[in-house]
Amino acid sequence: MTYSSRENSYTVLSTVFKGEVNDCYLARNPDKGDQSVHTLIVIKNHETVKDLMEIFRLWKNKEESPLLEYFSTGQEFCLVFPYRVERPLNKFFVGEAFTLKRCEDICENVILSCIASSLPPALLYLILNQEKLNLSKDDSIYLSYTLDLKDLDKTRTEKDCATDCAKILLDILSTKSSEKNISYVLLSKKMQNRSYSRFTEIYRDLKIASTPAKKRSIITKIKSFFFRNADSLFGILFWISLILMVVALGLLFSHLVLGDIPILRIFFNSFKNIGTESLLQ
Repeated sequence: MTYSSRENSYTVLSTVFKGEVNDCYLARNPDKGDQSVHTLIVIKNHETVKDLMEIFRLWKNKEESPLLEYFSTGQEFCLVFPYRVERPLNKFFVGEAFTLKRCEDICENVILSCIASSLPPALLYLILNQEKLNLSKDDSIYLSYTLDLKDLDKTRTEKDCATDCAKILLDILSTKSSEKNISYVLLSKKMQNRSYSRFTEIYRDLKIASTPAKKRSIITKIKSFFFRNADSLFGILFWISLILMVVALGLLFSHLVLGDIPILRIFFNSFKNIGTESLLQ
């Protein structure tokens, strides 16, 4: 299946989901000779298209946004975003293994990713609400655009996004609530009063209340290294286990067919003679 604009054609590689309002695919543009994968959102609801056009009309940062292009094709309307393999924050964040300082740094990166997104509030709100934040191995944050537009609300503002962002930060910081966590206390009080209306306000408070950097213990460093490289370590363990299993099966086969295990003869024969005396006499 292919969707074409005036300049590009997007061939569907796989389906992310099919929804009431829109479908979402991973696609590639073979005409450009580019192997990059894109997120392709295909909207089939006319009211949603009208809302999007109104959002785009008032959008000031369109040139700086991650939206690569949008176009109509037949009765459908398409949005094209870049795609990056997802590492969802809610799955890859392991607060127990991280220091308070590291959790606060991740919170700062969440805020900065929202500010740098250059997306209209209506779309950014969906990203936050649908948990499309991803945690890189270096603790930076990047966004995913595999969005369900069913709940698109063109009236959403930065205040709505800032409130949702603050909730995410509180979830991160709550893993360290037993420590002297001034940032958690401050954000909690501000959230109760719904004081945040801009991302910069959250960032300012977080910088003020953040824990000063200090030298980590060796145990904390080991834990951090393990969780940061968990994917690679499990891959290595898998191959080691596979090799050991093959060796064990080979030894078992040798024992069943030959009646013994040839490799053990090396060790057995080395003890048949000690000096000039033979143990077989």
